[in-house]
Amino acid sequence: MGGFVEGSAAGPLRGPVRELGIGDLARRVRMRASALRYYEGLGLLPPARRVAGRRVYPVGAVRRIALIRMAQRAGFTLAEIRQLLDSGADRGATRQWRALAERKLPELDRFIEDARALRDAVADCLACGCMNFDDCGLLASGTAADA
Repeated sequence: MGGFVEGSAAGPLRGPVRELGIGDLARRVRMRASALRYYEGLGLLPPARRVAGRRVYPVGAVRRIALIRMAQRAGFTLAEIRQLLDSGADRGATRQWRALAERKLPELDRFIEDARALRDAVADCLACGCMNFDDCGLLASGTAADA
């Protein structure tokens, strides 16, 4: 089999866990198994090995999923993340990461600017205190609507 499968019917584990069944991986990374299959279909995860008809992933998939999630939080699309993962660990990957990150920074700056404007609009509404949309002076003046 090439390693131990966590949670296998073979009994207790001996030695380090090298592979995880899809259910075990899903629990470990707090994702649904269907999302893992989706990631695999997109090429974000390498194709799982099959053991008795069930998907089995190397334990390194946990770290790869952490990387995918971090990149998503940073605003990268799944297509962009796949580009990064496809380029591997060679020198080209570092250049590609730098190029994608440099293109992403202005987009993130715009997002932050928009979020600050939304926050200011909510703060203005709270400061107004009227809590009546029909009679709100901010809405009448257009101040809150400008954000």
